[in-house]
Amino acid sequence: MTRYGKISVALIAVWFAGAIVAASELHIFQNAANRLGPSVGIASTVPILLFAAWFAWSKGFREFAMGLSARSLTLLQIGRVMGVVFVILGARGILPTRFAWPAGFGDMFIGLTAGLVAWKLATAEHRGSFIFWQGLGMLDLVTAVGLGVTTGLVDPHGITMEAITVFPLILIPTFFVPLYFIIHIICIAQARGWAAVSGARREAAGLAV
Repeated sequence: MTRYGKISVALIAVWFAGAIVAASELHIFQNAANRLGPSVGIASTVPILLFAAWFAWSKGFREFAMGLSARSLTLLQIGRVMGVVFVILGARGILPTRFAWPAGFGDMFIGLTAGLVAWKLATAEHRGSFIFWQGLGMLDLVTAVGLGVTTGLVDPHGITMEAITVFPLILIPTFFVPLYFIIHIICIAQARGWAAVSGARREAAGLAV
C-alpha cells in the first residue's frame, strides 16, 4: 500500500470512529425536530470540502486517487441498498415518507445497479453513460440531505426526523453519504480522462503500424 493509501485508510478509520463517538456518546446530532439539524449538515459537508481541497492541492494524493480502480470504487456503491431501511421506517411511520421514500428508493436504485455499471460501463467506450450514472448517484445523495433538512418546512407538525439523528442511523448522513459522494467524485474525475487516454493509445497504435 502506498503512503497516501495508508494515510487515507487511517483518516477514514478516525473519521468513522469520531462519527460513532459523536453520535453514541456525545449525542451531538440528536434532535426531536422534523428536520436534520445544522450539525448533521456540517458533518456531511466538511469531509467533502476537505477531500476537494486535498485533491486539488496535493499532486501526490491526486495521482493516488486517480490510480484507484473505478470499477472497484463503483462496486462499493452496492452498500447503498441499505436505503431499504428508510423505506421500511417510512412505511411504519417512524420517519416522514416525504424524506424516507425518495431517499430510500434512490439509494436502492444506485445500490442495485452498481454491479452492472461496474461490470459494463466502467470503460472508455461507455464513458458518457458511466459519468451519467455517477451523477445520478450524487444527485440522490444531495436530494436525500436536502429533503432531510427541508421536510420540516413543508410539514412543520409531521413525523419527526429523530430516528435518523441517533446512533446507528446517524452514521448514514454523517459518514456514508459524504464517503459515497467522494467516491463518485473520484470516479467522474477518472472517467473524464478516459477518452483522451483511449485516443492517445489509438494514435500510438496507428503510428506503430
